[in-house]
Amino acid sequence: MPLNHFIDLQTNASSGMGVADQSKATYMELQRKKVHRYVIFMIDEKKNEVVVEKTGGPAESYDDFTAALPENDCRYAVYDYDFVTPDNCQKSKIFFFAWSPSVSRIRSKMLYATSKDRFRRELEGIHYEIQATDPTEVELEVLKERAY
Repeated sequence: MPLNHFIDLQTNASSGMGVADQSKATYMELQRKKVHRYVIFMIDEKKNEVVVEKTGGPAESYDDFTAALPENDCRYAVYDYDFVTPDNCQKSKIFFFAWSPSVSRIRSKMLYATSKDRFRRELEGIHYEIQATDPTEVELEVLKERAY
């Protein structure tokens, strides 16, 4: 067995989950090209990797983003938050969300929790991370408090 294959197996074994190339590419489009306002990722258990479930265009609102999060299942998401500072500077911060509603299945919560760090490391340039279990933890005020 080639050495690099052995290393890949070890990396995936420790996290339990791979990351689809499409997931990384879609994140880069959000980060560098501002093609997306947000990206929602899900774990594809058959493929054993994190894949893109949905993207939101640049004109979509934060309400559109939160409405796209499932009420009863876990997801990862990134949101590109644009804002103006008190001294009138236009800024943008990328938030990573680990969405794990309290009503989701235990298996799903465990799978997302054990795979989060590995997936998060694949996404360079994240400014803030939010772990949320109910809608009050992803209100726009939470982003505003973190970003300023």
